[in-house]
Amino acid sequence: MGYALGSYAPGRCSSCWVAHHLLLAHGAAVEFYKNRYQASQKGLIGITLVSHWFVPASESKQDKDAALRSLDFIILSSLTTGDYPHTMRSIVGRRLPKFTKEQSKLLNGSLDFLGINYYTARYATSTPKNNSQPASYFFSPTFTYYLELVLQAASDWLYVYPKGIHDLVLYTKEKYNDPLIYITENGVSELNNPKLSLDEALHDTSRIDYHYRHLCYLQVVINLLKLWIFNHYIDPIHLNICECVCINGAKVKGYFPWTLLDDFEWASRYTVRFGLNYVDYNDELKRHPKFSVHWFKNLLEKN
Repeated sequence: MGYALGSYAPGRCSSCWVAHHLLLAHGAAVEFYKNRYQASQKGLIGITLVSHWFVPASESKQDKDAALRSLDFIILSSLTTGDYPHTMRSIVGRRLPKFTKEQSKLLNGSLDFLGINYYTARYATSTPKNNSQPASYFFSPTFTYYLELVLQAASDWLYVYPKGIHDLVLYTKEKYNDPLIYITENGVSELNNPKLSLDEALHDTSRIDYHYRHLCYLQVVINLLKLWIFNHYIDPIHLNICECVCINGAKVKGYFPWTLLDDFEWASRYTVRFGLNYVDYNDELKRHPKFSVHWFKNLLEKN
């Protein structure tokens, strides 16, 4: 918000420079840790990147290429090759900074694991070549995002698309040499409705459904075996079976729901709730476990 749209502090539109120096800071931190601490601590160091999944708006080659170009802007290539992908340089042009040879060497291979924050997906369609709108953080002259994909959550940017986590992890595995992956954020928002009673607010079955379906798709992308995917959560016994797929496994080692508690959400402030635990803002911030807490507890105890 602060560096892309300029709507928040520091009020600048310089996303390329910010991302560039974020990468350089990451490279410097990794070098310092590996030289100073890794041998004795035996620890791992990585980075978390945020990405949607992008679905071609049609079966045309142009839209399929647009979806792939969208994924190039995750900037993960910089950490596996030491440079931005050619598509980024051709689209962004002179606004995209260049790495020195030393910086490129520092970045190349500078992660022991990759954290992925995944929430939602977008349609991507190819933009006509004669489009005169300048490139920005939210617009490219070669592809356009469409928001209306499937069911929308309380947040205006979040559309529920569980298959996207499967496709994004599989894409990352195949394109970036099968990295060690942690899902560092995955969650869904509900409206902070003051008219609901506490009992009603704790009844977050839509959140259970969201995590259940995302975890099912993750299980498929992890395992080598044929697994069933369930498309709708009813209760722990009755399930609707949707489809069955068989693929190679990705090295996903952890899954972190967003989030433990209802929190202050950037531009949304306290208007939406992402937490597994309900926070009563009118009663000394008391915590109350939602249904999703008990669901996760049951899931972990049985697995």
